[in-house]
Amino acid sequence: MSSLRNAYRGRAHKERAQPQARKKFGLLEKHKDYVERAKSFHKKEDTLQKLWEKASFRNPDEFYFKMINSRVVDGVHRPKTEANKYSHEELMLMKTQDIGYVLQKLQSEKKKIDRLNAALHAIDNKPPNKHVYYAEDR
Repeated sequence: MSSLRNAYRGRAHKERAQPQARKKFGLLEKHKDYVERAKSFHKKEDTLQKLWEKASFRNPDEFYFKMINSRVVDGVHRPKTEANKYSHEELMLMKTQDIGYVLQKLQSEKKKIDRLNAALHAIDNKPPNKHVYYAEDR
């Protein structure tokens, strides 16, 4: 019988409503709402504290190249964009150099294939197997 008594959940206790005289001040904050708001506030506070500490212990001599290559626009960090810093002639020269490199590699790979094929002539001259197969069906 005690297991049934434990299984029965009693009445849910509710928090008090906002008194009628204070309705003009809006919704009454419940305890669970306060707890959630307080946790969020303290989390943000801790984050700010960590950032303040990190800034205060920062080495003023440290340097990253990204410091030069980025800009702050309206309080937002924007990377420096270098839109096509090469002229048309330079781009064409680089493309021809790339094509020349690819053709050179192609030629060297073809020579390598020819050398390997020349070394394969002895592989065809295998000694015949010493096994004798008798075909009864023939």
